[in-house]
Amino acid sequence: MSVSRHYVLAAGGTGGHLIPAFALATELERRGHHVALITDARGAAIPGKPASLPAHVLPAGRLEGKNPLSWIKGVRAILEGRSMALRLFESFEPSAVVGFGGYPALPALLAATSAKIPTVIHEQNAVLGRVNRFLAGRVNAIATAYREVDRLSPSHAEKVHLVGNPVRDEVLALRDQPFPAFTADGLLRVLVTGGSQGARVLSEVVPDGLSMLQPALRARLQVTQQCRPEDIDAVRQRYATHGIPAELGTYFEDMATRLADAHLFIGRAGASTIAELTAVGRPAILVPLPIATDDHQAANAREMAASGGARSIRQEKFTGAELAKQIQAMAQHPETLANAAHAAWNCGYPNAATNLADLVEGFGGSPLMDVIRVAGQAQPAGKEALALETAE
Repeated sequence: MSVSRHYVLAAGGTGGHLIPAFALATELERRGHHVALITDARGAAIPGKPASLPAHVLPAGRLEGKNPLSWIKGVRAILEGRSMALRLFESFEPSAVVGFGGYPALPALLAATSAKIPTVIHEQNAVLGRVNRFLAGRVNAIATAYREVDRLSPSHAEKVHLVGNPVRDEVLALRDQPFPAFTADGLLRVLVTGGSQGARVLSEVVPDGLSMLQPALRARLQVTQQCRPEDIDAVRQRYATHGIPAELGTYFEDMATRLADAHLFIGRAGASTIAELTAVGRPAILVPLPIATDDHQAANAREMAASGGARSIRQEKFTGAELAKQIQAMAQHPETLANAAHAAWNCGYPNAATNLADLVEGFGGSPLMDVIRVAGQAQPAGKEALALETAE
């Protein structure tokens, strides 16, 4: 007998934390469960949130810096958020609370552990994040996206579950499509992005690097590049000077379609980027963000690069000449690029959302108690029963 349960997801207000949370919410709702989201104001407004998913904004203090006053303020906000989360749990009665990292997840997870509600954390990166490190010893299960995760204590090994990093449905739908035909005289379609705001180093290096390719390969280029608004005119001029056709934009709504058409990706190594590249099977040249916390983007690129599906270049070594050298090596022969695409595909976890949902569903009361609890209410504790302000 299928039992409808209630789950709370808690995530920081960035796409890296929220995309997998949205994917899990969608999967749990498909299974007949009720789901609520706890985040910050930025997360409540981020595009892509399922329309049926209520988002609750809680205070989330940050414990950073050396100023004692900032720590006092941060602790006060965390405690306030914890109290608000406990009130939510009283009305929503979650079977489990799932955290996706980021400071906005901390009050909810602290509230859940104090209320003895089962807890799961999901780590999207190949380095355990600060909030997840703090919570690792307190939670019931740790879900990971990589086989090797740095800063994860061996003492927690028994509760670690490798599930992968969930991606958007429109991206996952591309997994069974073949790698676009790439021939010795056909177009080489290159997709360049630097995250939600673009990356200046890509705007500065990529056009010049592509111009350094051997003429036969350079003549076959078709480039799509996402740029920062303040960089786009200069990038357009660079491509025009080199005579390379390029479509530029600050944001592409049809990114999944563009990824499907691409032969080669150039960009950062964020968790969602790696998950999508490996879900679809696209070779890449990755430039990890050097200021990423704990250098986690370099760690994210590690598995894909070791498989042969990507080349990882440190930003200080990311020059036009080095980029041209790596592209030439990957695309000089059609079979080389196709082999890299297959290697990237093999690193993917297409069942990540269902794997994570299976893990989460493993926590909660007995089915009989759930039936009694739900049947005893006039209606399920859903959006109408929540005490906190809802941001639809």
